[in-house]
Parts: sequence; structure tokens; C-alpha cells
Amino acid sequence: MPQANIPQASIPQVFDRTAVRRQRDRAAPGLEAYDFLLREVADRLGDCLLDIKRTFPLALDIGCHSGQLSSVLAGRGGIEQMVQCDLSPAMVTNASGLRLAVDEEAIPFADGTFDLIISNLSMHWVNDLPGAFSQIRRALKPDGLFLCAMLGGGTLDELRQSLMAGEMAVKGGASPRVSPFVDPHDAGALMQRAGFALPVIDTDQIVLSYSNPFSMMAELRGLGEGNAVAERQRTFTSRAIFENATHHYLENYGDDDGRIPATFQIITLTGWAPHESQQQPLARGSGQTPLGDVLG
Repeated sequence: MPQANIPQASIPQVFDRTAVRRQRDRAAPGLEAYDFLLREVADRLGDCLLDIKRTFPLALDIGCHSGQLSSVLAGRGGIEQMVQCDLSPAMVTNASGLRLAVDEEAIPFADGTFDLIISNLSMHWVNDLPGAFSQIRRALKPDGLFLCAMLGGGTLDELRQSLMAGEMAVKGGASPRVSPFVDPHDAGALMQRAGFALPVIDTDQIVLSYSNPFSMMAELRGLGEGNAVAERQRTFTSRAIFENATHHYLENYGDDDGRIPATFQIITLTGWAPHESQQQPLARGSGQTPLGDVLG
């Protein structure tokens, strides 16, 4: 099974990509027990495909995990062949069909290869999103579709605030413990910068309920979604910090049954590789209706 080399990018390294790969490798054997969120969002991406009256014979799944998206789509969108790739070789091994280990920041496919490129909850770990989006656009055939779901800035805000409060109470300062997820408005700007035509950005929230913060963090580890921020603390977190964070979580977010919520903001990006058949904006100054008539 071929594997692309991970590039040493010159851009700021917000995420430790080696840690991301390690965490996914560790999570791969038991992922099926924790993949509810992956399958839920995959089903929503499938519904998006059903709303588009096109077929996409050759598709690429970037960040496939162990094949959840391919199995959930089950031929939706007229997909005849799905190539699956993931940063983690262990994840890819558990997928079926045509697959290979690939870094999302160095996509090894020729320009104009795919009718559809789709990604399910993986691109939020990419350091160079503009570069990755540009590579994806080039790998699409003209008028090919990019459909991506990624975690947005409102994700795990309850956990972020509680860990910050717990560390502040004990140490008087805080270190990064939850990823700095992308803002939806920034995601739209990055799509335009990468050259996608007709970009559309949608946001939604999925709120899961847990008995306590520890069960939630165990599920995140089971998904391979532990802390991989490059500037994260590398030593063990003290029990006092976790105790203070748990108290803050329950006091500020817990319900009457003592359960806590975990919010996941899902950003869905849709964009097309440019083609002359697509709807084009009118040339500046070509309007025929005076603004005064429009405003009454």
C-alpha cells in the first residue's frame, strides 16, 4: 500500500501532523465503537449529494478514516468508484476497496482526475488549508465538485472553557488544549482564494450528551481526535486541573440529571472546479435597473 511522504511545510505549524497520524493509528483498531459522529455527518453529506442532480463516477474520499463515508454513501451521487485515502496507514488498512495512505497537505493525484472529491471530518487538522484546497481544485475535472464537512470554531467550546478555567485556577495560566477550529466565514474566503466557483458554506450543530467530561474525552480519543496542537503541553495534566475543570463544566453546562453537553459545529463546504458552462456574474456596471427603483 503506497504512502505519500509528509511534507515539511514552511507555513506555521498549528498542528503536529505526526501526532495526528499517531492518534489515528492508535484509534484505528477500535474506531467502530466510537464512529457515530463520523457516520452521522457522512449521512448528511450523502443527502447533499442527493440534492445535486449530477452523477460523479470517479470520487476521492480524503481523510477516509476506516471507510465510514464510503459505506454510508452506498452509491449515492452515481459514484461508481471511490478512491479512499487517509493520513493514517492503520486507518486505511481497515477500509475496503481502492485505498492508500496520503497526507491531505500533499495530494499525489494528477490534475483533472476526479468528478468528485469529498471529505468527512478530517480537514480541520490541516495546517495549510489554502494549499490543500488548491490541490483539491486542481485534482478535479472541470465542473467537478468538492464537498467537505469539517469541524468549526464553535466545536467543544464547553470543554475549551472548562479546561481553561481549571488550569487558570491551579496554575494561573492556560495552555492550548482544544484545537483552534476554523471560522465559517474564513472557510468561505479560503474556498474563493483556492479558485473554487460557486462556493457555498453551511453550518450546523450536533450536540452530544455525556455522563461526565472523562467519558467525553475517552470518546474523542477513540475517534483519534485527541489534542494535537503543536504548542500543547507535553507533560501529564495534574489531577487538580481536571477536578477544577470538571466542576466548571458541571456548574456551567450540566443539566438537571448531571449530564453534560458537547457541541460540534459542522461546517459544510461546497465548491466547483471552474468551467465555462457555469453561471457567471454580470460584468461590473452592466446592470439595467437603477438602484433607486429597487429601493423604492
